[in-house]
Amino acid sequence: MKIKIGVAGCGAFASQFVPLFRDHPLVEKVAVCDIIPERADKYAEMYDIKDVYYSYEDMLKSDVNCIAVFSQRHLHGPMTLAALDAGKHVAVAVPIASSLEDINKIVEKVQSTGLTYATFETSYYYASTIFCRKKFKDGHMGKFVYGEARYCHDMDHFYASFQRSGGENWKQVAGIPPMYYPTHSVSMITSVTGAKVNKVSCSGFVDNHEDGIFVKGANLWGNVFSNQTALMHTSDGGCCVINEFRRIGSSKDKNSVYQSLFGTEGVYEQGATGCSWSERRNGICEDITALLNCCDSKSGDLNFREDNLSESLKSDFVTREAQLHNKARLPEIFSTHRNGHFGSHQFLVDDFVKAVLADKLPPNHVWAAAGYCAPGLVAHESAKKDGLLMAVPDFGCPSQGKAFLNPDEGHEWF
Repeated sequence: MKIKIGVAGCGAFASQFVPLFRDHPLVEKVAVCDIIPERADKYAEMYDIKDVYYSYEDMLKSDVNCIAVFSQRHLHGPMTLAALDAGKHVAVAVPIASSLEDINKIVEKVQSTGLTYATFETSYYYASTIFCRKKFKDGHMGKFVYGEARYCHDMDHFYASFQRSGGENWKQVAGIPPMYYPTHSVSMITSVTGAKVNKVSCSGFVDNHEDGIFVKGANLWGNVFSNQTALMHTSDGGCCVINEFRRIGSSKDKNSVYQSLFGTEGVYEQGATGCSWSERRNGICEDITALLNCCDSKSGDLNFREDNLSESLKSDFVTREAQLHNKARLPEIFSTHRNGHFGSHQFLVDDFVKAVLADKLPPNHVWAAAGYCAPGLVAHESAKKDGLLMAVPDFGCPSQGKAFLNPDEGHEWF
């Protein structure tokens, strides 16, 4: 048994996943869709795709049983709901949605239909997150006390991407509140501890840049903040600081995501120059930078097309893998493909395909996706109210109906 998947949105990010879906041994067919016909046609030619659609509605009527949504981030909620209503399993780029109402609808729809939902949160498979998750699970970190995570991309890293998708009105979408895209940061805390964010207080930096993106009336949200910092309380009694920065003097060659986690027994710290792990029980403090380092792959990939990417984002799509990545669980053919975002892309694809066929919950299931996103949506409202401490809604936990697809297991699929 194999799946048929339709990819909606033929932009730079999707270009990294179409070849992986196409070559996965458990995928029978890949279709592509874009409302800009020349983009869909280009994908069809580049990746040898036979089924091409210029309307999302037409693709939903087709014989694909899965949809992968790689559209602009504010469209994820409505497009996901439409796919679920059409009876399709869904994989979607982050975030899950841009409103608490849509998150609630998606969670309820997934629960009532039993369809598989996975969010393609890359931070889940960053080597640093894998390392912290193992240390926490094994008890070496102790109880969670405090964490820091940040996603830092200056707007000039994104100009070309927003212009390519938004056309003349690209600034209306480019001004999305930074905290509407918090999942890279939040997931690096909550996917380690399993706790939820239940309260948040946030402050914002009012932008005054000449590009006029973060200006009331210039974007769909009336948003004036280009940088936002939130203090988040977690259900296990800890807290974390989450930074979402879009106007900072950050080099395009630097990492965009960082994390540090402090427990009662062990501490992981990450900075621009390296990573360390210290532990009370044995008095160690070791430099683990080499262990977590993601090096460029030596293998080529004829499916990779760099002309799809702006210069500032190419480093996000270069194959990188660390010693901690369990490459043995992946299809052998993936070894000929580039990977991206610190080795995460291939695992996300494999998770979704196997979760659909095994009828299991993928690691980044809908309840996890809600927990990654909702704190940021509430944080933005807090920033508009001078940092008022606000409650974050709880969207529940997975039902008992499905087993969990263990991301650390091997496989017997191929």
